[in-house]
Amino acid sequence: MRIVPIITAVLVTLALFFLVFQRDRLIAFATGEQTAPATDAADNAPPAAEAAPERHVSVLVQRSAAQSVDNIILARGRTEAARQVEVKSETSALVVSEPLRRGAYVTAGQPLCVLDTGTRAAQLKEFEQRLLEAKSRLPEAEARAVEAAARLTEAEINGAAAVQLAKGGFASDTRVAATTAAVESARAGVNSAQSGVSAAASGVLAAEAAVEMAAREIGRLTLTAPFDGLLETDTAELGALLQPGAPCATVIQLDPIKLVGFLAETDVDKASVGAMARARLASGAETAGRVTFLSRSADPATRTFRVEVTVANEALTIRDGQTAELMIAVEGKPAHLLPGSALTLNDDGRLGLRVVDADSRAVFVPVTLLRDTVDGVWVTGLDDSVDVIVVGQEFVTDGVAVDVTFKEPTP
Repeated sequence: MRIVPIITAVLVTLALFFLVFQRDRLIAFATGEQTAPATDAADNAPPAAEAAPERHVSVLVQRSAAQSVDNIILARGRTEAARQVEVKSETSALVVSEPLRRGAYVTAGQPLCVLDTGTRAAQLKEFEQRLLEAKSRLPEAEARAVEAAARLTEAEINGAAAVQLAKGGFASDTRVAATTAAVESARAGVNSAQSGVSAAASGVLAAEAAVEMAAREIGRLTLTAPFDGLLETDTAELGALLQPGAPCATVIQLDPIKLVGFLAETDVDKASVGAMARARLASGAETAGRVTFLSRSADPATRTFRVEVTVANEALTIRDGQTAELMIAVEGKPAHLLPGSALTLNDDGRLGLRVVDADSRAVFVPVTLLRDTVDGVWVTGLDDSVDVIVVGQEFVTDGVAVDVTFKEPTP
């Protein structure tokens, strides 16, 4: 059996014992002070009048004043195109235009795919001719209606006269019957003429609808860009047959661009639409914008809320789908900027700082970390003005007297 591992384990155990259970004696030994054995402490204790002076620990202190600082919410997310549309064909025809390659910049209304007209132009001319014929029949039908109305008026006058003459004995019943029949016949002629006008008008409307449909069909032969953007795919190849629903190209809009993140339930109430936000991309580039959307419904899988920040992207340097870290500004609060090395933990594992009170004694104060910066950490939970131990905080506990040396302010 090897003796070296056993000796090493014993030495490590003794070192841990002295560090944990005999810390005060170990510190006193390191500083050169003498301590009496614990068993003889009661017998050899000096009188109260001759008690040894209290030991002071030297520490470096930084005097800090609270500053109003904007708080932020961090969120992981990605970039997303403001708009993305797959332009599709609405009719069936062959492509007769040269293709545009992916990455090309297109403007709203620019042709992407031009399809073969075929017989559609001839059909349009035919329907236009039918429209002219229908319109020419309408005045004739209206004239017949006017003529029928005049005949009805004449028949009604003759009928009224025959009735008056018959009352005086100057006209026979046969004449009255004849005039009554003439009135009914004229009224039927009026109804027929009005039907002819309605039929002619319907013919005009039908011809106009046919012309409109033919014109729209020809308009569908040119597929255009719906907005300014970039081609994410090539347009359809020359000679390709496009069926209804077949894609011509995909267009994306990257200016402006959206930054999409997801907020936890504890942070969503702190953010608001219109708040300023900054973003750091995986490439190291930074950009800024405002919150334009904050979801009211949580994602059922992650229980997080979608937030969108819109930023300018005139140079198109930000691409769709990049990883981004969002920093959303929320209501500011007073905080202290201190070195991150000053942070420590108490016996309960709480994060905090050791400060010097009015009696020059060390006191642990729990703090809340707002964010980390290159200049230090922003923390809250302290008084407006406080003396923070920045060197030596690990060698003192609550109530220990300290000798303070103030840190020179950074110019």
